[in-house]
Amino acid sequence: MRRAHALLEALLVTFLWSTSYVLIKIGLKEVNPLSFAAYRYLLGSAILVLFVLLKYKEVRITSKQILWVILLGFTGYTVAQGLQFVGLSYLPAITVTFLLNLTPLFVVFLSVVFLREVPSPVQLLGIVAVLTGVGVFFSESTLVFDEVIGIVVTLVSGVGWASYMVIMRYYLKRSEENVIALTSWSMVFGAAILFGVAGLSGNLVLPSLKAWSIIVFLAIINTALAFVLWNHALKVLKAYEQSILQNTMLIQITLLAYTFLGERLTFHKVVGLGIVFCGVLLVQLYPNIKKENC
Repeated sequence: MRRAHALLEALLVTFLWSTSYVLIKIGLKEVNPLSFAAYRYLLGSAILVLFVLLKYKEVRITSKQILWVILLGFTGYTVAQGLQFVGLSYLPAITVTFLLNLTPLFVVFLSVVFLREVPSPVQLLGIVAVLTGVGVFFSESTLVFDEVIGIVVTLVSGVGWASYMVIMRYYLKRSEENVIALTSWSMVFGAAILFGVAGLSGNLVLPSLKAWSIIVFLAIINTALAFVLWNHALKVLKAYEQSILQNTMLIQITLLAYTFLGERLTFHKVVGLGIVFCGVLLVQLYPNIKKENC
């Protein structure tokens, strides 16, 4: 039951983050990517901290927690989110999306090394299927790999997110830490660095009222709420299992873009999405099937 609840939490978050792509695409017409990210995560972290202070009255960070907060904030927000936008300034969005869909490889490696959580042969088959589906999905697309800096930055962004998930999983397995508090303080740290970088680079601009409305919505729902749910699910799901769930965003974003942005669905995309879906099912359902057969 706990696993089913965690899967639903994580899937809800992937849906929320999928809607972000449509909203961000609209918002970026009025504000640059770095400013967008800085405002979104700074406002999201402020909302979370306010909630924590009102609900728990007093939330202190111990000397032992400071290192975890710094690591989570730096990897999950400054590196993962910040460098993703930097990558977009060098490479087309479709190339960045393709590279970020390879993130489960980093998560699997880090999970085996640091968490001793090794995928079963069936789950490995599912992971391979997911990555194969990603390849088929993008087979008709024009992927541009002519900017080495962009490729490296985007891959480092993926490593940053993989590190964030593994670090969070490692900590939550060994602690009864309040997930909301841990998420809020780490987001504050990472968002503050993002905001500082945006300001020092001259990219910090004042959004329009329309852009602000999108940023506020994303900050409350797709950032503050979504990250808490995502990290809460990590208490139950293995990092590589949850990372593979993120690949379902490829399916969701495609369907949302088809419905609301009028983007075209081709045969290769449909086949690729089908393979991704089957691979995700293998990874997620195998633990339940194995448990029932024991």
